Amino acid sequence: MSDAEEDQRQFLHLTATLGEPGSGRRRYAAAMHFNRRGLLSDGALEVYRICSARDGEDPGALLKARGLLGEVPVQSRSDGALAIRRLIAEADHYLAGLDGPGLAEVRQGLAHWRDYVPRARPGPANKIVDRWLAPALGSLTADFPGLSAAIAAAAPHLDWITYDLYDPELIGADFMQGHAFASLVGEAAPVKAEDWDMGLFLIAPHVLYRDHRHRAPELYAPLTGPHGWRFGVDRPLTILPAHRPVWNEPFRPHLTKVGPEPFLCLFVWTRDVNDPAEVLAASDWPELEAVRIKATE
Repeated sequence: MSDAEEDQRQFLHLTATLGEPGSGRRRYAAAMHFNRRGLLSDGALEVYRICSARDGEDPGALLKARGLLGEVPVQSRSDGALAIRRLIAEADHYLAGLDGPGLAEVRQGLAHWRDYVPRARPGPANKIVDRWLAPALGSLTADFPGLSAAIAAAAPHLDWITYDLYDPELIGADFMQGHAFASLVGEAAPVKAEDWDMGLFLIAPHVLYRDHRHRAPELYAPLTGPHGWRFGVDRPLTILPAHRPVWNEPFRPHLTKVGPEPFLCLFVWTRDVNDPAEVLAASDWPELEAVRIKATE
């Protein structure tokens, strides 16, 4: 590994998510690396030592108070690999605070790849992301500012895809023209992983993602809400709030009706990621297309 690659890896530890278990010690170890390289002063190193015992204490406040901020190595905000790595760490920290089936399996898989140095893989501009990501993040920021900021920073460095392999007549024009996703960890993602996929999924307000199923076990961790869900063809909708995870076992039918805010979620497929999804015909799609979920539901 080159010095530049090792510096990048250590910088990720230097800026580890506040409050994450062990993050204080990782920040201090990274600070020692930069101190040995002559890139961090002894005074700044002492600040990281003081803060190392408390994972939730931000060294930046003490660095600022001591006039040492200028003595800390900085990487450009345009560094896509750093932004993606920060997002993966924030996503893992967020998932650690949720409860429900599948989460332990997801986090166990993510632990295998989360320390890999990503490669930014930006794709062409996506009009769904340009229009709806900022409003989605606006509602996320109040409760999870770190995750919201990490998504905003990483988004320009990701390959956002509007999936076009569904039969347009079956999945519906609104969905075909109103969604985008970007993988963070996966076979063609910034962090390469075999038979595993994690990323962000965005759908425009009021769109119906019709009944479908797939072989892959799947976690949805919705970052916005409320939205409508059902888990069987022609069943009634259940309205769920943001931050209520949904775990779909293999071949479990599921449908999502987006509420008044854009649907933004973390998604994870834990195996069988190359098996395509199958749309399941239902009799009530026209009625569900017309439904408008209220923000207070």
